[in-house]
Amino acid sequence: MSRRALVAALTASLVVLIAAAAVVPAPIAAVPGSEHAANATNATNKTESATTTAATAGPPESGAPRIVSALPDPATPDDRGEFVAVAAPAGTELSLSDGEDIVSFAAPGGTVAVAADPDAAANLTDHPVVGSGLDLANGGETVTLHVVGDDGHAAGNDAVADRLSYDRSREDALFERRDGVWSWWPRALPRRNVTTHGPANATLFVLPDSPGRPISTLRSADERILLAGYVVSSARVADELVAARERGVAVSVLVEDSPVGGFPRRSARVLDRLVAAGVSVRVVGDPHSFHHPKYAVVDDSALVMTENWKPAGTGGRKSRGWGVVARSPSVAADLAATFEADATLPEAAPWETYRVGRSFVRTESANGSFPPRIAPESVRVDRIAVIRAPDNAESAVVSRLDAADSRIDVLQPTVEADGPFVRALKRAAGRGVRVRLLLGSAWYVEEENRALAERLNEWADRTGRPLSVRLARPGGRYGAIHAKGVVADDTALVGSLNWNQHSARENREVVLALSDPAAAAYFREAFAADWRASGRGAESKPGLVAAAALAVVVGVAALRRLEFEE
Repeated sequence: MSRRALVAALTASLVVLIAAAAVVPAPIAAVPGSEHAANATNATNKTESATTTAATAGPPESGAPRIVSALPDPATPDDRGEFVAVAAPAGTELSLSDGEDIVSFAAPGGTVAVAADPDAAANLTDHPVVGSGLDLANGGETVTLHVVGDDGHAAGNDAVADRLSYDRSREDALFERRDGVWSWWPRALPRRNVTTHGPANATLFVLPDSPGRPISTLRSADERILLAGYVVSSARVADELVAARERGVAVSVLVEDSPVGGFPRRSARVLDRLVAAGVSVRVVGDPHSFHHPKYAVVDDSALVMTENWKPAGTGGRKSRGWGVVARSPSVAADLAATFEADATLPEAAPWETYRVGRSFVRTESANGSFPPRIAPESVRVDRIAVIRAPDNAESAVVSRLDAADSRIDVLQPTVEADGPFVRALKRAAGRGVRVRLLLGSAWYVEEENRALAERLNEWADRTGRPLSVRLARPGGRYGAIHAKGVVADDTALVGSLNWNQHSARENREVVLALSDPAAAAYFREAFAADWRASGRGAESKPGLVAAAALAVVVGVAALRRLEFEE
């Protein structure tokens, strides 16, 4: 059984155990719909590759000889074209060793690829290729870069310039270092920088207050709809996609191939209906750990949300979420390029092919009803930046938090306690920025979030820093926190990025950064309303059922964290 199948099976078993602990008869669902929010380890990865580690204490100094990347398992017969890319000043005498073979060469300056088959490698990299006999093992390898001494041999341990180590390769993926961290990246997938676009009209909204806004946006399509999501199970969304296709709109849908807990039967029925109507539907798996964005390109507009295309999310039946419709041809084109890149990955497959022989799980559907307290608002946004994970999201979000000098408000279901985002919040509070963090209080995150809130509030009280953390009290305004929103001074961030390193470094996520005082004011006021309703005393103790369920989660799923989402 593959790790992905094992994860799904364990999750199904976990939910059954939780139901038993609660001593409540199971409803129609043995597995509720769920969304992954893993910790930083690769134990949750959908691939069967083991955890990768860098053997060096840190990256070499700028300008020093260093290993840039490696391609140990190209998608070619007999792995022809595998290489290690090395950067070094011109004239430096170097050697690469895997513990068995040693390859020596003189650096011509810049970055070169050291390959056993230069002709094959030249088709897989833009770097100049240097021939060698170094072979890379798919099952794990350590490669060491030495500076060669005057005698032609590496001069002891002091001559080690850099080293990389991986436990198991990924097919046609580069192992490369970004921001000091080694990780895998699909060779054929372009890595994009943050892209910034000029002024644009935009409509801002929150859910569950305005479930009609995503629907009306889809309904407005004349030429194209590109809809990307984790799960698509909303009948209302399907109605609009089918209607658009019937009036001649080109409609394409891209979803995750292995949602945590199994592929929902409700979603399978929706996708069957879309394909029957002539909609192009593809599912995507690796190289993204999870295809987790929530966006749509509709003609020359971009709709980006924190919520899934399901009744709980865009249907307004449960989740607190944020959304924006940006009427910008350049933003739309930017996201269309991301859609096209993901849809054409070798790992992406047509729904008709994927579903053959598959079984699907029964899930509950949220059916809450909530008053529309916060109305949508149209604004003219000065700048819109498109942020993507795993391309650039971690550094882009952290840089915006580090640039804040007045106030930061964050709405998240849960956060990684010692991750880069929380560390950035503490740095901000340390320089006097007022920081407020509102976390989810659903039973599956309540205990963990309460402990974190107490820890951070204690730190703030002890150090006198202006940081405060609360757990949400929905109070009939919504069912549960699912938004992943930030307002840092005059910039609002809206998108699918969970605040953990797995989401930032492994998943496909999309976030829009709206740099504009009016946009920031809209989402800050929405945040403030939820903050006031929650109060400082929201950290009440969990009930007996929640505590029993938590014990099952900890005991059965110690290697992973799940963010459940009905």
